[in-house]
Amino acid sequence: MARVAARPKTVSPGEWRERLLFIAFLGPNLLLFCVFTFWPLLYNFYLSFVNWNFIRPRMRWVWFDNYVAVFSSSQFWVIFWNTLVFTFASVGLTLLLGLALALLINQPLKGRNVARAVLFSPVILSGAAIAVVWAYIFDPRYGLLNELLMLIGLRSPDWLVDPFWAMPAVIIVYVWKNLGYAVVIYLAGLPPVAFFLSVTSILACFQAFDIIRVLTAGGPANATNTLIYHLYELGFVSYDAGRAGVVAMVLFGFMLILTLIQIRYLERRVAYS
Repeated sequence: MARVAARPKTVSPGEWRERLLFIAFLGPNLLLFCVFTFWPLLYNFYLSFVNWNFIRPRMRWVWFDNYVAVFSSSQFWVIFWNTLVFTFASVGLTLLLGLALALLINQPLKGRNVARAVLFSPVILSGAAIAVVWAYIFDPRYGLLNELLMLIGLRSPDWLVDPFWAMPAVIIVYVWKNLGYAVVIYLAGLPPVAFFLSVTSILACFQAFDIIRVLTAGGPANATNTLIYHLYELGFVSYDAGRAGVVAMVLFGFMLILTLIQIRYLERRVAYS
């Protein structure tokens, strides 16, 4: 018996319209994503192998010299450690305090809606504006914190000038600003959202810039300098595009590895309902 050749599958006009509609909706978003995400990432990777100051018309190819210079710098490793301390201290405090406040506000208490609004309000405020206010609060002579400490017989340290206290001061302000976000997310689904909150909080900490810029400008003596702020210093203060590109790639790689580890080993243990 002769075999009948299979006819090629034809696409109906309705299916074509659905495909074209899908492309019409997806295309502009995909184009913008490529232009503003993939291309800058690739171009930054290229810059990490050149010597360029943003002014010269030509870039000089230096291969891995920028990577050697950055990784052999003792300043870089101090900044790298600062980034880890700032990130894990901020995220840990935000998650713990956020959970505690969420459990408290989740109770049928009087005025809890007002409390929720008050807790969330710092999240939508400018980080620079918040840092200015806290700079006055931390003032060791006239600040509010000094007045409160004097009530119990203590003197306020010089928060933003003393290298020992500068990082705790930055962590306090960052946690205060972002605590409301953690509370709202916890209230949206206690407790499986801890994984989502930890990932987003860590990624946000790696990108924290405005509070550090206004409060300490990375000082004193690099005590609060982090990778993202060091990237700003290299790129927009020293105009060293190559080394700034190296720090950006380190930051990207660290964030990517951390995210993959969290997804691979932590998400399996989270039961979403």
